[in-house]
Amino acid sequence: MRLYLAVFALLAAVHCEELFNGTDQVLRINAESKNHIQILKKLERDVDSGLDFWTHAVSTEQPVDIRVPHSRLYALKDFLKKNNIPFTVIINNVQELLVREREEMVRNAEVERQTKSFNFAAYHDLETIYKFMDTLVASHSNLISKVNIGSTFEDRPMYVLKFSTGGEKRPAIWIDAGMHAREWISHATAVWLADRIATDFKKNRAPVPSILSKMDIYLLIVANPDGYVFTHLSFSPINRFWRKNRSATSSRKCNGVDLNRNWDAEFGGPGASDDPCAEYYRGPFAQSEFEVKNIAKFITSHSNFKSFMTLHSYMQLLMYPYGYIGIDALDWPELHDVATKAKIALYSLHGTVYKVGSIFHKIDQANGASLDWAYLRGIKYSFAFDLRDTGEYGFLLPADQIVPTAKETWFALKYLMKYVCDHPY
Repeated sequence: MRLYLAVFALLAAVHCEELFNGTDQVLRINAESKNHIQILKKLERDVDSGLDFWTHAVSTEQPVDIRVPHSRLYALKDFLKKNNIPFTVIINNVQELLVREREEMVRNAEVERQTKSFNFAAYHDLETIYKFMDTLVASHSNLISKVNIGSTFEDRPMYVLKFSTGGEKRPAIWIDAGMHAREWISHATAVWLADRIATDFKKNRAPVPSILSKMDIYLLIVANPDGYVFTHLSFSPINRFWRKNRSATSSRKCNGVDLNRNWDAEFGGPGASDDPCAEYYRGPFAQSEFEVKNIAKFITSHSNFKSFMTLHSYMQLLMYPYGYIGIDALDWPELHDVATKAKIALYSLHGTVYKVGSIFHKIDQANGASLDWAYLRGIKYSFAFDLRDTGEYGFLLPADQIVPTAKETWFALKYLMKYVCDHPY
């Protein structure tokens, strides 16, 4: 315990709000006992440690990935060794990947400007994504409309693409991406999906025309515009790995709320933090955040959504409720079976392996999550994806994996959407 407290003190002493000036690394920690799990959980709760937990300490069967700032590397590695907690370095040089990512984006933007094209195998900023949406709507005006569902804390619009063959408040499927700002693969996948839905409808490729003859699809590509813009301001880890939105809090030094802990779904429980400086800060009250209120109001006022799906990253998971408690949902047998078959469909393209289960058992306890909110309000077919990869790159998935990720996700989504369409309730 003395050593434990000493490393806490050391980590806290060197912590500061600094720009990147060394080589951050990502460590993968393999806890071997309940004691190891408890130690890691305490480290994660300490907001002054400066450690960025990319995955959580849940069980000895699941690794814990932590981005460690250069100034804290020696202290943490020494602490882990002295406590006999095994670890490996899975990303040796975070800065190198950040610089490479930014250089690729700059080159791609210039090529797109010169050729007046859009490259789906590249990451894009918010302005470019919004322009893409306008172009897509203009090219498929008989199918797609753009709906402004409200503004963010920093007064940016939130746009949903509506895919519909006609009619008002028909049974509908909701898909969102980018609720956590740093999960860029989710935004990029959603961009590709938007184009694919439109193309498959135009070319009469199954099952899209059949689905859209009975249901509408609503796609929110960027659920957290303010946070996403912040991740593009520089290639500093402070920006690029930002998770929350950008709202003001009760703390002068800490901004932002974790939008996926702010929903009115057992809000305020242990699966979130009440500390404004924590990555998983839940906010002052349920649905306090503009972004969450906008989505919740839109879905509630529509009142005929039959499926709710949300795209996140990373760890290759396909999950269903609950997040707030470790008991099975009422519809668990059906949800597990459907998710398992969707996982198989996804695997069939590139052999990418996903795991299936509840949020509680696959990630960690999560109070105030959007998936639980949707399910508790009667949207039975509620699923969450954690996209590629399983840790080799984490949140820095190379752009050349965007299209393969999107295509395999599409295989799963096609199965899920057709199932929802074929099983009305």
